[in-house]
Amino acid sequence: MFDLSATLPADEPSAGPSAADLMAVLGVARSLAASPELQPLLELVESSVLRVLDCDRAGVFVFDERTNELAGRAVTGEPGLRFPADRGIAGAVLRDGVSIRLEDAHDDPRFNPEVDRRTGYRTRSLLTVPIRDWLDRPIGVLSALNKNGGPFTARDEALANALAVQVGVAIQRQILFDEAQERRRFERDLEVAKKIQQGLMPRKAPKLDGLEVAGWNLPADETGGDFFDLQALDDGLLALTVADVAGHGIGPALLVAECRAFIRATLAQTREPAKLVELVDILLAEDLPDDRFITLFFALYNPATGQLHYNSAGHGPTLLYHHETRTVEELPPHGCPLGVAPELPKDETSVEMKPGDILAIFTDGFMEWADGAEVQFGNDRLGAALARHRDLPASKIIAAIHADLLAFTNGTPQPDDLTAVILKRV
Repeated sequence: MFDLSATLPADEPSAGPSAADLMAVLGVARSLAASPELQPLLELVESSVLRVLDCDRAGVFVFDERTNELAGRAVTGEPGLRFPADRGIAGAVLRDGVSIRLEDAHDDPRFNPEVDRRTGYRTRSLLTVPIRDWLDRPIGVLSALNKNGGPFTARDEALANALAVQVGVAIQRQILFDEAQERRRFERDLEVAKKIQQGLMPRKAPKLDGLEVAGWNLPADETGGDFFDLQALDDGLLALTVADVAGHGIGPALLVAECRAFIRATLAQTREPAKLVELVDILLAEDLPDDRFITLFFALYNPATGQLHYNSAGHGPTLLYHHETRTVEELPPHGCPLGVAPELPKDETSVEMKPGDILAIFTDGFMEWADGAEVQFGNDRLGAALARHRDLPASKIIAAIHADLLAFTNGTPQPDDLTAVILKRV
């Protein structure tokens, strides 16, 4: 418990705490332990100051960093009172962290008479003490005005400081409680966002004759900036999308949902990958912040012919394993990512996938993940892993390459989202 006598000056030995003083502080401490609510405790402190210090008014003011004001949380006669935190006696106590006692406040040049003029109240004697946090930093002030029968004494100051300690504990507890509540709300929101985002990706791959298809995604955070989509169209074609929004988290996740919606809607207008990407780029450009862009690989695959028509907007790596030659080809992108220069025309490329060929589209989280020596996995290792696991089913190829990546990085944290799609013509 706060020691009242420890704050009394040596020349005021007669001003020691009474039993009533100790009971007042004890009552506040008990209320602090019994109730999690801050406001009733602050009101109890205000009424305790009025009663024990025998004064006309009291106030508990908390520093508001957003407005640089001292905000009245429990103030006699003036609920909601606020004033600049860098002015007046209260401002000086907040700044210096030292109590101030005045017989007549208007005689002190630091006193700000504006509140008296605004409220019509006349401040005479004044006692203001700092409220501190656990790092001993002032976070507010406790004030008592106009003591009945004379000026405030050292005994009053000691009692006010004891009550201010209780207020400081209560405020800090409330801050911790609010932060915990906000963290829980944020975690719940993230979990909902994660479920929504994962629900946008295919739960199972389309079944097409002569083709194995698999897609996989592992975000670095609860939500990510990568996504893939696999859609069997009415005309027998397979629409394939892999995209990577710069960054990861809630912001990119929202752009992921928007990009997917635009692609699916635009598919109703065209079967030309270049035209589709051009339209989507124009639509997204209106919403993308200046610091965001999206790399995108979009393709239409015809299972009957093995023809793949695609546009790669700054996306990579995209690898094509050729079964006949046992070689891996890296398909180059056509241009810049979405959101960079939507006015530029788009191109597309057509390649034929022969039996045994494998198309592998990855996001850059695969090649850029580094080991403890900061050596990245890179495109060459990625291509070698694809060739090494070529005989596995499509879904197991992804799992095997991910295992190779984990073995190479050897426990370094995953820095970015991982997404992979495999098309294997059988």
